[in-house]
Amino acid sequence: MINPRGAEFAELLAGCAAGVKQWTQTDHDVLFTAASGMGALEGVIANLLSPGEQALFCTMGLFGELWARVADAFGVDVVRLNAPWGEAIEPAALADALDRHPGVRSVFLTHCETSTGVCNGAAQLATIVKERGLLLALDSISAAPGHPLAIDALGADAVMLASQKGWLAPPGLAMVAVSPAALQAAATATCPRYYFDFARQKAAQERGLTHTTPPLAAMYGLREGLAIMRAEGREALWARQRAVGAAVRAGLEALGLTLVATGGLPSETVTAVHSPFASPARLDAFLAHLERRHGIVLAEGIGELTGRAFRIGHLGTTSEDDIARLLERLRAALLDAGHLPPSPRSRPMYPPGCLQPSLGDVTAH
Repeated sequence: MINPRGAEFAELLAGCAAGVKQWTQTDHDVLFTAASGMGALEGVIANLLSPGEQALFCTMGLFGELWARVADAFGVDVVRLNAPWGEAIEPAALADALDRHPGVRSVFLTHCETSTGVCNGAAQLATIVKERGLLLALDSISAAPGHPLAIDALGADAVMLASQKGWLAPPGLAMVAVSPAALQAAATATCPRYYFDFARQKAAQERGLTHTTPPLAAMYGLREGLAIMRAEGREALWARQRAVGAAVRAGLEALGLTLVATGGLPSETVTAVHSPFASPARLDAFLAHLERRHGIVLAEGIGELTGRAFRIGHLGTTSEDDIARLLERLRAALLDAGHLPPSPRSRPMYPPGCLQPSLGDVTAH
């Protein structure tokens, strides 16, 4: 434990900010708050918008919809651009929505939708937004740092991150990269805020402290996580994540399972899978058995997929060996449940280059 208002903390804060900025390739301020990722989403709405103001929210799953509901709660005039669960936002649909709603001044976009395992083509969608001179808020909580993210090149004005995803840190630290344009918008926006106020957060960090008591454990974890990531290297980490994502998807399909993602870019950090069982109760029993008997913890489906899907998190330091172990145990659990997967003799159990491991666990996202 250290003094969160002292010189040692100021050094910790500066190191974390520099590391996040370097990894996400931005010169913007990165503001830190003791909160969950949802706190970051709410803070961006409270700072960028005013009650009655029209804003476009792109929804393609639960977390995009929850973000829009937060804006509803603040009295924002929410325009929803919906894509079916399992699909991504189409660029033409975004352009059309903006043409039909000329009062929109800001667009809220999910980078990776955790509930479905689908990523949006952020660069193409950002171009449409920025060509119109609009503000772009990007929820990259379950994408970065496992997916490439160059904030300044993208033109994003507010990008949300959270410590517990790919940053190798405990939960409890929300991070928001904010552009000068976002700070300018916050100066005139009238949604009520205090805890998540950008101006207060920025002023405090310029003095080497945070606006509210910081989550020290999460920040120490973030500092260590950044060191581990630097040692691996940005390109190497992204290549590993691509290999892991491909291994997950190929292995699940080899087991005869169906992915939720049908369009857009598949996430390299989380994969959602349709349940092969006839009822939610059977799926619950299967997941409980998988954990109890085989030591693998997977997440249930959420939102529209509750009782109908499960999710596999493969972010952080997950390796292809970890995925091979997961797939082997998943196959065994399916056999235990009387759900016979395809024979590995007729379909490959593991993608090329994916070796069966002896160490490590894969856990839920």
